[in-house]
Amino acid sequence: MHDIAIIGGGINGCGIARDAAGRGLSVLLAEKDDLASGTSSASTKLIHGGLRYLEHYSFRLVRESLREREVLLATAPHIIWPLRFVLPHHRGLRPAFLIRLGLLLYDRLGRRRTLPASRAVDLARVSAGKPLKAGFTQAFVYSDCWVDDARLVVLNAMDAAARGADIRVRTEVMSAARKIDHWQIDLQNTVSGLRETVRARALINAAGAWVADITRNRLRSHGVPSIRLVRGSHIVVRKLFDHDCAYIFQNSDRRVVFAIPYEQDYTLIGTTDVDFTGDLASVAVSQSEVEYLCAAVNEYFARSIASSDVVWSYSGVRSLHDDGQQAAQNATRDFTLELDGHRGEPPLLNIVGGKITIYRHVAEEVLSKLASTFPRAGSSWTRSSPLPGGDLPGGRHKQLAQELEAACPALGASTAARVARTYGTIARDIFAGAIRQQDLGIHFGAGLYEREVAYLIKREWAITADDILWRRTKLGLRLTEAERDRLKDWLLVPCTHSEGLTPKSIGGEQDLEAL
Repeated sequence: MHDIAIIGGGINGCGIARDAAGRGLSVLLAEKDDLASGTSSASTKLIHGGLRYLEHYSFRLVRESLREREVLLATAPHIIWPLRFVLPHHRGLRPAFLIRLGLLLYDRLGRRRTLPASRAVDLARVSAGKPLKAGFTQAFVYSDCWVDDARLVVLNAMDAAARGADIRVRTEVMSAARKIDHWQIDLQNTVSGLRETVRARALINAAGAWVADITRNRLRSHGVPSIRLVRGSHIVVRKLFDHDCAYIFQNSDRRVVFAIPYEQDYTLIGTTDVDFTGDLASVAVSQSEVEYLCAAVNEYFARSIASSDVVWSYSGVRSLHDDGQQAAQNATRDFTLELDGHRGEPPLLNIVGGKITIYRHVAEEVLSKLASTFPRAGSSWTRSSPLPGGDLPGGRHKQLAQELEAACPALGASTAARVARTYGTIARDIFAGAIRQQDLGIHFGAGLYEREVAYLIKREWAITADDILWRRTKLGLRLTEAERDRLKDWLLVPCTHSEGLTPKSIGGEQDLEAL
C-alpha cells in the first residue's frame, strides 16, 4: 500500500514525488514514456515571472513565479543560471513609458536578491544592438533565468528516488478504481507488456495534456477537468548573435517571441500559441508556425532567416484551465487543483495548468490539499534543499570544469564545461578514476563517451538514444546520423559494453530485461 500514486513523469509529477517522499510518504510514480518526454521538455527553457502576464493583471501568478525564480536558482545553479533580456522598443506597438512602468513593477514584485534590476539602454552603445535593424535605437533590459527543463525533471525524480519514491518509467496506468479506503491501480510496462496491480491511499493525476483523457477513460471518477489544449512550438537555428543576452520581441498580434542563446552555437526561437485538437501522440511544429516565428524575428534582426535555416524544432501541448478566453495566448497560465471524491472516499487530485517555474510551489499546494489524508506527513522542506548536483556554491561551473579536465585531460575543455553544466557535482562521481582516454570507453561523438551513457542508464532511467541525446543532454544537435546510429546499436546490445564500463559498474541496479 502506497500513500500516494502519481500519474505522469513531467515536472509537476516529479516535483510532487520529491516533496512527498521527503515528508516521509510512500510514493509511486508511473510515466508511460520517458521522464519529461511530453510538454516538460518542450518549454522555452525559462524560469521567469512572465512579463506579458502583467497585461492580463495576473499579478499573483507573476509574484509567485518571480519568488520561485530565485529559490530555484539557488537550489539548482548547475542547470539554472541568470540571463539578461533585451526588449527593443518598437514604435507603433507598446509605448516606451508603459514598458518601463511594467518593468519597474516586475522588479518590485520579484523582491530581487541576486538578479540585477531593469534599465533602459541605447542600442548604439551596447553589443546587443549590433544584430538588430538600424531603426531600433532604444531598448530595455531586465533579468530572468534560463533552465535545462528536461534535466530539472530528472533531478527531481532522482531526489525523489533517493528519498524512497518508486519511479516507474515506461509504465502506463491502464485503469484505476476506488475501493473503500484506497485506489486499486492497474499498471502495464509499455516495453515488456507485463501487468501489475498496486494500491494507494491517494491518486494524483499530473498527466499534463493527457489529464482529462485519463480522467475520462482510465479513472472511475466523478468529474472531468475543464481544460484547453494549446500547442507551443519552437525552432532552433545557427546562432544569430555572439553575445550572451536573449531578446524578447513584441509582435503586432500583441504576442511576444523570444530569441535565446542555445547550446553555445545556436539560437532558440519561440513560442507560438495555437489551440490543439489533434493526436497527442504526434505533436509537431506546423509550417505556418515556422513561418510565423521566422517572420517575428525578421522584423527585428538585420539578418533574415527562413524555414530552410531551421536545424531542429520541437513542439509541446499545454493543458490550461479553460477560462473562456477567445484567444489561446490570453488563456490563463495559472494552475488549478481539482479534488475529486466524496467525503470518506480515497481522494483523486487533478492538476491543470501551471508553469515550469512554479512546479515546486504547486507540489507544496498539492500536499496542503491532501493534509487531512496524511496528517502525520512532514512539513514543507524543498525551498532550501539543493537538487542533485546543485551543491555548487556560487554556481562555480568554471572551477568545476577545470577540476574535471585536470583530473581527466582526455575530456578536453569543451566536454568538461558541458558536463559541469549538465551534472554539477555529480560529474565528479561519473568520471571518478577516469584518467586516460580508454577509461572513458567508446566515443560516440561530440564528447559523449560510453562512461557517461552508462551512468545515464543506471542512474537517470535513460533507455533509448532519444532519452540520452534530446532529454538528458542536447547532443542530438551535434552528433551525425552515423554517430547516432552507433549509439542506438550499442544500446541494443548491452552485453557487449566495454569491460569495466557497463552500467552495473557505475553503481546501483536497474533491471534492463524488465525495461
